[in-house]
Amino acid sequence: MRTRSGVCYQNLEQRKTEIKRKMRKRISSNNYNYYTYNQEEEICCKRRKRIDYLDELPDDIVLSILCKLSSTVNTPSDLFNLVLTCKRLNNLALNPLVLSKASPKLLTVKAKNWSESSHRFLKQCSDSGNIEATYTLGMIRFYCLENRGSGASLMAKAAMNSYAPALYSLAVIQFNGSGGTKTDKDLRAGVALCARAAFLGHIDALRELGHCLQDGYGVRQNVTEGRRFLIHANAREVAAVLYSHPPSSSILFHAQQLKHGNGVSCPLLSDFGCNVPPPEVHIANRFLTEWFEIKGTSNVDDVEEAGPDGDGLGLRLCSHAGCGRPETRKHEFRRCSVCGAVNYCSRACQALDWKLRHKANCAPTQEFIAVDAHGNGVDGDVGGDVAGVVDDDDEDVMMVES
Repeated sequence: MRTRSGVCYQNLEQRKTEIKRKMRKRISSNNYNYYTYNQEEEICCKRRKRIDYLDELPDDIVLSILCKLSSTVNTPSDLFNLVLTCKRLNNLALNPLVLSKASPKLLTVKAKNWSESSHRFLKQCSDSGNIEATYTLGMIRFYCLENRGSGASLMAKAAMNSYAPALYSLAVIQFNGSGGTKTDKDLRAGVALCARAAFLGHIDALRELGHCLQDGYGVRQNVTEGRRFLIHANAREVAAVLYSHPPSSSILFHAQQLKHGNGVSCPLLSDFGCNVPPPEVHIANRFLTEWFEIKGTSNVDDVEEAGPDGDGLGLRLCSHAGCGRPETRKHEFRRCSVCGAVNYCSRACQALDWKLRHKANCAPTQEFIAVDAHGNGVDGDVGGDVAGVVDDDDEDVMMVES
């Protein structure tokens, strides 16, 4: 029998050496993985610290940048894309200070895209003190959503902050008794609101005030003073155009080059022999026009179209394409006394549409003449009271009560 140290057993010294070699290899491999992991972690941390500069900026500086952005954006998506970037920018971009500086372009919303979230955003901007949003939301609520009380209060809130378009819109409401009955008209209040808006530089209000003085509508008649206001309105329009568009080939100071009724430019300044681009429509009026186009209410010559809800009440839109205001009751707006085919919420809208479009199309119609002959087309309690605009050819173009 062989002993334990015989050939049937492995060499113990060789076995110990092999085990030690494997242990050293394993330890060295573990150390390599450990140090490699630590190095990669340090590199990632340094990289993150190098990129996230925004985290180092205080909120005041970020808010200042966002305020500048909200007041100069061209489309609402410019700000909303920033809101989706990270949680911090989402919170800061909706800060009341940022929303109070929002520009009209940021507040622009198309009628086809109107939703509860759009309503909520305008309300949030209004609560933040943005006067433009307050007025726009007031117009939408008053005319589109038919929430008269809330809409009028929002417009009044903007008017108390000396916002001229809100003052003029309230004047139109007072002249027409919008949202109420015919007995709710307050001509004196309308003239006072127009005077305040004209003092703040609103051209349509100045033109409306001039026609009121010429016609003795809500104020003692003074033709000379009214004509002076109309000339002043033209002068302000020229100044506004020259300020926004430096003299160029787009402003032609040649009367023989005027083209009336083409719908491309606004020839209201033909008294001064110049042709200028049409004024930019306010976002609220643009929304009204789009809203009632979607609803199927005509704003031009079809005076007996169905109302916004298709109820057949015959509610019409102002025939001036840049206005968009609808009637709130039947026969609220005044018709053209010659053709009876168009109607206007104010004399300022009539003056703009007459020079822009209606002068080329206005002609007496047998139907309107027959209606006037029987006294059905004119409100009986005004006794034939009319309000008109004097053409540059000294031709009286009147509006009569529907």
